[in-house]
Amino acid sequence: MNTLPDLEPNRKLSLPKTVERTLTNGLKVIAIRRPAVPLVELRLRLPFAKANLARGDVLSQAIFSGTETMSAVDVAAELQTVGGALGASADPDRLIISGNALASGLPRLLEILADVLQTATYPVEEVTTERERLADRIQIARTQPGHLVRVALLKRVYGTHPYAIQTPSVSQVQAVKPAGLRTLHAERVLPTGAVLVLVGDIQPEKAIDTVATALASWTGDGKHIELPATPALVTGPVVLVDRPDSVQSSIRLALPAVGRTHADFAALQLANLVFGGYFSSRWVENIREDKGYTYSPHSGVEHSIAGSMLGLSTDVATEVTAPALLETWYELGRMATLPPKDDELEQARQYAIGTLLLGVATQAGIASLATMYAAYGLELSHLATYSAALAKVTRDDVARVSAKYLAPAHAVTVILGDATKIEPSLAALGPVERTTIE
Repeated sequence: MNTLPDLEPNRKLSLPKTVERTLTNGLKVIAIRRPAVPLVELRLRLPFAKANLARGDVLSQAIFSGTETMSAVDVAAELQTVGGALGASADPDRLIISGNALASGLPRLLEILADVLQTATYPVEEVTTERERLADRIQIARTQPGHLVRVALLKRVYGTHPYAIQTPSVSQVQAVKPAGLRTLHAERVLPTGAVLVLVGDIQPEKAIDTVATALASWTGDGKHIELPATPALVTGPVVLVDRPDSVQSSIRLALPAVGRTHADFAALQLANLVFGGYFSSRWVENIREDKGYTYSPHSGVEHSIAGSMLGLSTDVATEVTAPALLETWYELGRMATLPPKDDELEQARQYAIGTLLLGVATQAGIASLATMYAAYGLELSHLATYSAALAKVTRDDVARVSAKYLAPAHAVTVILGDATKIEPSLAALGPVERTTIE
């Protein structure tokens, strides 16, 4: 029998130099030279906490639908002249505009962006199209078990916190008017508190000067809005969301977690990997490889500005719902009571550090990481600090954080499935609270 060779050590993490400047209008600009290909990646993050959910989602789809000088077709055509593209998305924390272009086209890309930021008009016809398109997507999502169980989990975890509802209803979206989008834009699409990241074949100081010129007239000082901290998880009965005639059950668990700068974070990340965060984990080995209950179980830490949680997700056949949940609790209990083996920890460590290396292997990866870190007041150099922390985590560290965060007694459990078929077997494991899809 052939023996697999040992894993080679990961190469040293090498980060490009970052240049940062805050412009007179309050916009923070981060420029990073990465000349691998003659492109530039752009990310603009704007704080969007407590923005009207439906308006925010429609705004993100319609923001490029026209300006005082260009139609939506004109915007697209002008972007094409520099090999560029721009898009936007929104969530309860932020509005983010992302895109790229040929490095030589950066000045024009910024001019187009400046025009959109300052004079987006939200024409009735374009807004109607985007509004109906979004409403259709939400309507389709409401037929998907993954979306439905996610909605139920967020409501159970967050209660009255703004994170509890992250998808507007179809009726709320259809009620959005262009005037409301213009008002939201004027109130929230402002440079104060925003961060613009550029990564690519650029000279950082010169690129920031170009930004300063292009966005000099983008002004406005919005009110700082901060979300309250997320509530502590409150355990209780298994929440069973009835989906009659479903042939599968969607199992979701939430466990406590910590933010990126917390002293426990590196150890928690490795504990999660050992448990279920990648293909070679205990949970995957148990309920996929050994039992054949599921195809793709996964766990991971989800970060938001107001708090973090560790989420577990898997979908199983109806008849093995209770056994799959029992095995999940078993693996969590094993993590909480027994330290990992040396080889388990080292394999997880290699994977974690290797993933970091892959994350900074491209211009787009660096741009996204730098933008994400900036939202938490961190610089890209934090990646090196985090990598060093991962390298120092011991078995005892993993055992300690596993007992603190991964014990099944800390979990909130939500299951979507055919209640008439699975409730009796779930009730044999403990209390069940039955509810319906809203």
